[in-house]
Amino acid sequence: MRFPRDAESVDSPASGQKVTVTNDGERGETITCAWEGREIGVSHPRGRPHAYRFSNTPEEPSRGLGWPVFAVFLVYVGLVVLAAVGWGWPWALIGFCGPWAVSTAVYLPGAVRAKNRRVERLATMESVQGRVVAVLKDVSVDQDGGHTSTTITPVVSFTTREGAAVTAHCVSHLPDPAGAYGRDVTVHYASADPAGFTLDRAAAHRSEGREVTFSVLLFVVLVATAVVGMTML
Repeated sequence: MRFPRDAESVDSPASGQKVTVTNDGERGETITCAWEGREIGVSHPRGRPHAYRFSNTPEEPSRGLGWPVFAVFLVYVGLVVLAAVGWGWPWALIGFCGPWAVSTAVYLPGAVRAKNRRVERLATMESVQGRVVAVLKDVSVDQDGGHTSTTITPVVSFTTREGAAVTAHCVSHLPDPAGAYGRDVTVHYASADPAGFTLDRAAAHRSEGREVTFSVLLFVVLVATAVVGMTML
C-alpha cells in the first residue's frame, strides 16, 4: 500500500473499496518513519479490509506453517527428553546442543553476508541536516506492582537529497533525548530506504558485527557442550 498525499485512504485491491486507515499503534507494527510515497505492508482477512494490520515492509502471504513447525519442535523436545531419561542425561546435551549447533552453522554464512551488505550500505549513506521536531513522552503504570515507567522518544525531521520529507522516531544515538527538542542533528540515510537512517554512522558500524560475534560464540558453546555430552557416554 502507498499512502496518498492528501488522505489516509487506500483502495482495497480485491474489491476496489476505499478504506480509511490510521496508524494508531494497535494494528500490527507502528509505522515509526514516514514520507510521502513510502510503501508499507497492510494485511487483512479476506473480505474484511477494516481488520487491517500494518507492517513496515510489504510481506508475502503466510504459508500457515507456524503451528506445524511448532508441533514438530514439541515432538523433537519430547524425543530428546525420552532419550535422556532412558539412556542418561548426556544425551540431553547431545540432543539439544548438536542440532542447534548445526542450525547455527547453517545460519552463520547468511548472517555474515547480511552484515557485509549493511556495512556497505553504511559506507554509501548520504548525509543531510535534520532537526528534532518533537519529543514524545509515554508514561505507563504497572497494574500489578504500581511501578511507573516513562519512555522518551524524540522525533526527527529531515529532507533527503531526493526531496522526500521524512519524519521518524529516533530511538538511538541521540544524547539527552529528553532535552533534544529543537536540536539540529546530522542524519545519515540510504537513498533506497531513508527509514534505515542513523545519527552516528561510526556507532552503527561498530554494532553491525555484534550479531555475528554472538552467533560465533553461541556456535562454539553449543559444539563444546555437545562434545562434553559425547565424551560422557
